Amino acid sequence: MTEFILEGEVPVRVSLRRSAQARRLSLRVSRLDGRVTLTMPRHVPEREAVAFVREKEVWVRRQLDRQVAVRRPAFGVTIPVLGAPLEIIQGAGRGARMEAGCLVVPGGEDMLMARITAYLKLQARTRLRQASDSYATALGVSFGKITLRDTRSRWGSCTSDGNLMYSWRLVMAPEAVLDYVAAHEVAHLLEMNHSPAYWAHVARVCPQYRQHRDWLRVYGQELHAWDFSR
Repeated sequence: MTEFILEGEVPVRVSLRRSAQARRLSLRVSRLDGRVTLTMPRHVPEREAVAFVREKEVWVRRQLDRQVAVRRPAFGVTIPVLGAPLEIIQGAGRGARMEAGCLVVPGGEDMLMARITAYLKLQARTRLRQASDSYATALGVSFGKITLRDTRSRWGSCTSDGNLMYSWRLVMAPEAVLDYVAAHEVAHLLEMNHSPAYWAHVARVCPQYRQHRDWLRVYGQELHAWDFSR
């Protein structure tokens, strides 16, 4: 992979990626991290690819302008938990907890990220386990283990041997959206594809799945915009 820079007041780095499967030039601006990538067939000259990107520069910069700003948890900042905005406040105790519409976090700034992350992961595991159990019962299936990751390419997955994986950031989405992702993955235990039969299983247990799927498409990047690094 090679790179070049779109010059301007704000330079933009563009990655060029050749692919044997590509049949045409394809330009993408990641909604997760703002990375600009041009996928190109192997036979296309690099100069042609660069010219293509320059023609699309206005579009690229417009997409970048729409990127969600990175946010970091801090005392006084409001963070969503199951879709509800909670103000992060300092308090006593050992671990973070929800209390009176706030997220109470003991200790100082040095422990803030670790305690909020631990709290969100615990809530995510508990809630996703409950939802997975419920949908598995409704669909008459069983699953193996549940793992949580901080994935950016997908909200969940189901392996061929019946294990489920979820992004723990789903705990910040509205509860119905989290439930939809659980229904989506559990339904794969019946159909390891996205055929009409598969979507019929999803619709049976989550009739408004289209609405929740659209929410993730529109607002999912806002969940990834939270930076929990220390």
